[in-house]
Parts: sequence; C-alpha cells; structure tokens
Amino acid sequence: VQLQASGGGSVQPGGSLRLSCTASGTVASTNIMGWYRQAPGRQREWVAASTSNGGSSYRDSVKGRFTISRDNVQTTVYLQMSDLKTEDTAVYYCNFREWTTKRDYWGQGTQVTVSS
Repeated sequence: VQLQASGGGSVQPGGSLRLSCTASGTVASTNIMGWYRQAPGRQREWVAASTSNGGSSYRDSVKGRFTISRDNVQTTVYLQMSDLKTEDTAVYYCNFREWTTKRDYWGQGTQVTVSS
C-alpha cells in the first residue's frame, strides 16, 4: 500500500485546511484510515480515524473542529480542519491499517502551520 498525502499549508488561527490521503496498490477492503500528527519535540499522536464500515473517531482536542471522511471508493480519506489553533501546528501523517493483519502503512507527512 502506498499513501499520498496533500493539503497542508499555513493559516492564521481560526482558519481552515483540508488534508487528503489516497491509498494505492493492494488495498485491503477492511481497514482503518486515519491521521496522526507530530509537533516539534513531541511524540507522534493520533488525531482521527475512519473505518471502512463507516465509523469515525477523534481525539478530544479536535472534536467539533475536525471532520474525517472518505470518498465513495473508500481509498481516499480527508481531514477537514476548521477553527485551527496554534497548538494544531504539526506534521500530519496519513495512516492505513489493515484490519485483519494490523499492519500499518504511512504517508510522507504534510506540514500544517497555524500562526498569526
């Protein structure tokens, strides 16, 4: 599985960005696609996840501000980020996990900077 992420950038606090990540190759139909982020000097942390059967979940700090979704063929995942805060600044990584094997695949990371 190869993951191609895009959509990062720089915005002011309160702004919005949308990240995209497309999976290609041999994509297991039962999977979890999601986003993690890593700020400078901090460990990578989970942000949001979308399951292939329609479920979604979020870390508490982004609930109500971020929305994760998928396209109809279930190979692209989006992260709509609104009301961005300076503490959302990080490199965001797309993750694909095969449900049965629990094998993880990672995208290349895209920078999100929230600054006034």
